[in-house]
Amino acid sequence: MCFSAAASFTAGAVLTGIGISTLRKVEHPTYYLFASIPLLFAVQQFSEGVLWLTLPSANPDFGGLKQVTTYMFLFFAQVIWPFLVPLSVLLLEKQRSRKKVQRVFVGIGLIVSTYLCYCLLSYPVKARIVGYHCSYQQDYPAALREVGGVLYIIATIAPLFFSHVKKMWLLGVTILISYVVTALFYEHYVLSVWCFFASVISISVYLIMGEIRNSQSRVSAWVRPLYASS
Repeated sequence: MCFSAAASFTAGAVLTGIGISTLRKVEHPTYYLFASIPLLFAVQQFSEGVLWLTLPSANPDFGGLKQVTTYMFLFFAQVIWPFLVPLSVLLLEKQRSRKKVQRVFVGIGLIVSTYLCYCLLSYPVKARIVGYHCSYQQDYPAALREVGGVLYIIATIAPLFFSHVKKMWLLGVTILISYVVTALFYEHYVLSVWCFFASVISISVYLIMGEIRNSQSRVSAWVRPLYASS
């Protein structure tokens, strides 16, 4: 599979359209965070698209832009997603027992995001093109790398399996499969490749929001006659 600036920009453009359409389906303020996921992925893909264009250039004028887009991509990947995903799923939740579980995932996500934000600001990072992939070199402490990786997966995927929303588990399955495929076949480019896969998969957020909107309409249609009769 070939990844490039064109692939990132195309994904960003498609996700922008899907993201705007998804936000239009929102009927409750607490749903905006989850509905914004495709649009946020669009920003991340655009940032990597710009990075693709600047990395091959030896022009020193692009040095600042390279650094900004590198940190921007990593900020989304390592700081925003571990916290935003579980929080957005929590805000969708209606069942009290499930909310307790989702709060645990939010706590895990907050820990992961805080730690990775500290690492991102404290240790040198560098991006380079290797073959057809963006490779991110990060000199983070090795001691917590495996534990941090497991907690990251728990924070970004597990909440999707504990949601009351019917189609949410499908999103969890597809993202989990994409991670396994990425880890097996793109071991040295997990951040870039998995985020690309996840961004494309996030289009299903549009379908999930449609399902939520339809279920709310069915409930309203059922409740309205009860109030009318009373």
